Amino acid sequence: MILTEIQVSDVADEADSNATKFVWLELTGRCQLECAHCYAESSPRGTHGSMMAQDWIRVLNDAAELNVEMVQFIGGEPTLHPDLPLLVRHARSRGLLVEVFTNLVHVREDVWESFALPGVSLATSYYSSLSGVHDGITGKRASHSRTRANIARAIERGIRLRVGLVDLDKSQNIETARDDLLNLGVSSDAIEIDALRSVGRGMSLPTNPVDQLCGSCSRGVLAITPNGDSFPCVFSRQEEFQVGNVLIDSLQEVLDGIVLEDVRARLSLAFEERDQNRGLCNPDCHPSCAPSCSPSCSPSCIPMGNCRPVVGPPY
Repeated sequence: MILTEIQVSDVADEADSNATKFVWLELTGRCQLECAHCYAESSPRGTHGSMMAQDWIRVLNDAAELNVEMVQFIGGEPTLHPDLPLLVRHARSRGLLVEVFTNLVHVREDVWESFALPGVSLATSYYSSLSGVHDGITGKRASHSRTRANIARAIERGIRLRVGLVDLDKSQNIETARDDLLNLGVSSDAIEIDALRSVGRGMSLPTNPVDQLCGSCSRGVLAITPNGDSFPCVFSRQEEFQVGNVLIDSLQEVLDGIVLEDVRARLSLAFEERDQNRGLCNPDCHPSCAPSCSPSCSPSCIPMGNCRPVVGPPY
């Protein structure tokens, strides 16, 4: 566990069940990679959007004042944003726990220093122990060797790290990839396996967007894009789910707004109906969901639909 495992269902009582405790901050749409399944459709052609450093700092200040407990810097690839170290340090100065979701392809030394701060942890994705398979998924040669080397470096530096394995096809040999991570020193309970989400470039056929959600985004979490647009979570990024924009309104106005309340209510009802069809708890819940079928609320979260949200790395 980082410093604490924050469970929305435990932190918030019934009278405060919609209190937002976790916020994704998508710093950029730019990424060195162009993964075929990317939910955010990030690529080298992406931009840092309309949000400037002072805008992100204002959001972090508001989050701290509103008793948000944890933020995750994500993208795109957050290490490509020039102000990432500044923002990580500012978040920690305001008492916010921080996770950075990075591809670990290239990390500057000043970024490593910010990763090593108390209360900061990392998350990354890994696709195969075979470089050709991994690089084929990311669309960039040598991405496997670079990510693998930086996973080892993070472990060596004592930085908290969890790794998501997205199961796309049999050529990956997920179990061998998991063994490879264990050999690198990644803790077994910090390795998660997820199915492909039909969102962004991962969408092969039209699908009900609610079916791709794990059921956690109806309360307790919020995502903000590089242009300030706000959504219940990073996967519920369709226009119908937009709940505001922090360049127009303050974070408090977004969180207190009737639009967010309405969207969360609609999602909650959809999840309840879905769960009634599936049963109260899926007996095939992946071990990474344990205990009590609780996946982490992150891009490596299994979309079970009936699991309680866990905000923060589940280890």
